[in-house]
Amino acid sequence: MLELRPNCECCDKDLPPDSTEACICSYECTFCRDCVDLQLNNVCPNCGGGFSPRPVRPAKVYREGVGLHYHPASTVRVHTQYSATELSEFSDSIKTTKAENR
Repeated sequence: MLELRPNCECCDKDLPPDSTEACICSYECTFCRDCVDLQLNNVCPNCGGGFSPRPVRPAKVYREGVGLHYHPASTVRVHTQYSATELSEFSDSIKTTKAENR
């Protein structure tokens, strides 16, 4: 079950469960589209992987037992432990390798 973190780990922008701006890596690290494209260069600063759009969990219950009502998004805000300089240096070092080849 995806955690659906509530914010960008870099700029702290709110990313509600229905946000189409939320991007995640395979470890569910969560960043907004602007940070992924402009600062991180599609490189997760935590694992080095790439990002995909985070799916939107339906707010409406279409089938019993599934949806935000049964599995709410996380309210725990997560922040990167790295400085802007460290983020840039790390992403610059591997951004030329396609995510699927890292």
